[in-house]
Amino acid sequence: MKYPEPESSFLEFKREMPKNDQVVKTIIGFCNRYGGKIIIGINDDRTIVGISDSDVEGMMESLDRMIYEATSPPILPLVYTRTMEDKTVLCIEVSKGMNKPYYRRSEGLENGVYIRVGRHTLRANADLSEELKWQSRGITFDTLPVYQANAELDIDKKKIEEFFQNRKGRPKVKVTAELLEGYEIYVKEHGKVYPTSAGILLFGTNPQQYFSEGMIICTHYAGIDGREALATKDCTGTLFEQYQEAAAFIFSRLYRSFTIKGFERHEVLEVPEIALREVLLNMLVHRNYHIKSPAKISIYDNRLEFFSPGDFPGPLDVHNLLEGMSFLRNPAICRAFREALLIEKLGTGLIALFNSYMQMDLPTPQVTEGTSFVKCVLPRNTPETVASQQKKDLPQSLKSVYDLFGVANEVTVAQVMAALDLPRSTAGKRLATLAQTKLIIKKGAGRAARYMRVPPTP
Repeated sequence: MKYPEPESSFLEFKREMPKNDQVVKTIIGFCNRYGGKIIIGINDDRTIVGISDSDVEGMMESLDRMIYEATSPPILPLVYTRTMEDKTVLCIEVSKGMNKPYYRRSEGLENGVYIRVGRHTLRANADLSEELKWQSRGITFDTLPVYQANAELDIDKKKIEEFFQNRKGRPKVKVTAELLEGYEIYVKEHGKVYPTSAGILLFGTNPQQYFSEGMIICTHYAGIDGREALATKDCTGTLFEQYQEAAAFIFSRLYRSFTIKGFERHEVLEVPEIALREVLLNMLVHRNYHIKSPAKISIYDNRLEFFSPGDFPGPLDVHNLLEGMSFLRNPAICRAFREALLIEKLGTGLIALFNSYMQMDLPTPQVTEGTSFVKCVLPRNTPETVASQQKKDLPQSLKSVYDLFGVANEVTVAQVMAALDLPRSTAGKRLATLAQTKLIIKKGAGRAARYMRVPPTP
């Protein structure tokens, strides 16, 4: 029998009790994130092997005390046994900690903080440890004051006015200090007003003055290995401006094909436009702006890669991305994007991403989480795949003509007439229609005209 769930951010299997203190590190990692459970007596392949009664007795007596004494603040785990298929397994379970960061006492706060990332337990760096402290207090980085900034000089009042006047479906309001504090663009502390991180990033006159890496670097590479850059662009300014610049760069570097449906020409982007926008919006709204690293978008011949600093916000992992759960790392930023109608409904973006790829019959996108980053890989439709899809969408009368280009580099009207037993007018019209789809190109004029097959052009 196999355990019904795979290992994840919240679950780890051990065949037997580890000889070292890895169990303590894992428990700390669970407690610093969203809780979790270690089950002893299960193989990595989820096969339940169980543990002996004598081992269970010894573990039950020592585990909770050992974990309590090895951790700070002290962690009190729930240790219990469970019978599965006549085999006994031992469970060590902890809930999400309320006094983060938890750390291994022998290593101290500087080196002993651990977090759970996917199926791995890793040592947290200083930035992550700081963020854990904020989480314990219910604080988010985007609502923290930027003390070195000036509320009058570093916030663009015109951008704020335009935002509140252009919200569709919402009444126009007068911009007041109370309104800006309500939207957490400003924060008042000890009688002085400061712009927040969200205020600077959304409406700053020069956001990169205070968030030098709060930008997106877009690069288009030749081939698939990233050795030669064809074009690059640093998308800076406010988050709204970065969204527009990055989207324009991406769309300008991708292929557009033309399909015939009912003898009408339709333009089709090689990858779903909704997928591109959703991944880009997620990058802007959910990235960790406390991490001093830019977001990156890389375009290769066979894929697009979106690299966003910060792990998943909330108890998300690669196993539950399609369950519609939504957790906000930057609530003030998210609210602004939602009221700007760039985000429609929370929790649906990744669902739309995967559904759009499935509808276009493309390879499944890949989402992975690292120690302090999330990477999303969107497969591209190569020119060959685009041409294949275009052919599939053609009416049968045009497919038979297009098939002739599979055995000849060039085709004339006379050759189509002979091969398909068609009158000249019909053969000429079908070739002309194919030329409109950009599947073939015409060279010359009159009876000397020749047609050649070409891949879609960027």
